[in-house]
Amino acid sequence: MTRATGRTSPGDQTATPDRLLAAARPLVVRYCRARLGTGQDPDDVVQDVCLAVLKALPARPAARPFPIFVCGIARHHVEAARRAAARRRAEPVAELPDEGDATLDPEHHALRRELGERMAKLLRVLPDKQREILVLRVAVGLSAEETAAVVGSTPGAVRVAQHRALNQLRKAVAG
Repeated sequence: MTRATGRTSPGDQTATPDRLLAAARPLVVRYCRARLGTGQDPDDVVQDVCLAVLKALPARPAARPFPIFVCGIARHHVEAARRAAARRRAEPVAELPDEGDATLDPEHHALRRELGERMAKLLRVLPDKQREILVLRVAVGLSAEETAAVVGSTPGAVRVAQHRALNQLRKAVAG
């Protein structure tokens, strides 16, 4: 880990798989929650992404920044989960939670669900690439350069797409 940023660097000798996973998990959780919305439980996808990150670590190019490496893997797993969820919707089944969160009252659950549904609906007005860029920049916290590497673009194009996406969301909220 670098002392200045608290991040694990690619050549860091103390970067054990446990430390790398600890650094990756919060990023993966934010990404999965933002991309999956309220219709799906992100916990299983987060677990799958973390396992995939651990498996892919030996083959990771040393020049590729760790957050970009992690987001690339997360992106593939989220898309696979969304495709699987779309297939499952064809066969409706009653979904009951195994157990509720006893620390939160029902009102909090309802408000949280409503907010998540409103955010998901609002994000659906954006084209896929703008939505992806906004999630990576705002929810995950990647830089324009890191986001560009994940989506296969340039930092300038990422900034422009983010600006356009935010303007489009402002119009959707105001109108």
